[in-house]
Amino acid sequence: MRRGAEISLALLGVAGVLAAAWAAPWLRFVLTIALAKGIAVLGILLLLRAGQVSFGHALYLSSGAYVVAFLAPSLPEALLLLPLAALIAGLIGLVAGLFLARYRDIFFGMLNLAISMVFYSLLEKLYELTRGTDGIRVEPPRVAGLALTLEAYVWAMLLVALVLAVGFGMLVRAYLASPMGQALAGIKTRETRLEFMGVSARRVLLAAYVLSALMGGVAGAIVGMTTRHVTPLLAYWTTSGELVFIAILGGAGGALGPFLGAVTYELVRVYAAAAFAEAWQAILGVVLLLVILFAPGGLWGMLLGLLGRRPGRAP
Repeated sequence: MRRGAEISLALLGVAGVLAAAWAAPWLRFVLTIALAKGIAVLGILLLLRAGQVSFGHALYLSSGAYVVAFLAPSLPEALLLLPLAALIAGLIGLVAGLFLARYRDIFFGMLNLAISMVFYSLLEKLYELTRGTDGIRVEPPRVAGLALTLEAYVWAMLLVALVLAVGFGMLVRAYLASPMGQALAGIKTRETRLEFMGVSARRVLLAAYVLSALMGGVAGAIVGMTTRHVTPLLAYWTTSGELVFIAILGGAGGALGPFLGAVTYELVRVYAAAAFAEAWQAILGVVLLLVILFAPGGLWGMLLGLLGRRPGRAP
């Protein structure tokens, strides 16, 4: 039942994104950013399965964006920039993960934050390379060798983000069902038992961490090519907090949760900022509080609960 519900909701979500983007052109930008953040939050979902929270995943989001900013002038092709951003973010994740996989709980989360803030400081201080807080402007790259008009480019980035979101969603779902994914849950509950079985918890967590960094790099590349302006704020702790916020809002029970949370977050933020410019952060906080109190499994868990109570379905 759950697999069928996920497939049906995924197809409905894809159709909904395309329909909304067609009906309201201004939503194309918002939905592209939401899908990119959803991809990054998929990586946090992997870590949550192991009982670990990263408060510094903005490091990988920003690294992917800066790969685009640095390489786009000499390599103006979106379909090449994306894998390069993924590769570099994955390598950074591997180096950091070799150290971080030794730690658990609050130490894991805060060390991620510390490394991310060191990266943020470097981006801000190395003005000759990064242009500091002014950031780097990114010219729209070609897509599949085509130099597109602005409107066509916005559509192309939305479709690229949508295809990657579906692809990474399927990958994460398969990963969580694999022995490596099942071992992640073992880290959360009985890590000692995993070690007695001959499974290295550190290697399991490292593999998940590198995959999460890779997805963060892809998300950052999409953000950089969509906003066309990359600044150190992408590496700031508030960006990491935003990703964790989305993970809690969407729910960690399935691969669709991060995207449901990201789209909801972006839409609430846009409308709240338009209606209550001075209080939109408070509105987001109230939304998160309501989800925690009345839907501990997040929006995805709430949807599954509603589907489970439909007539003709098993409870």
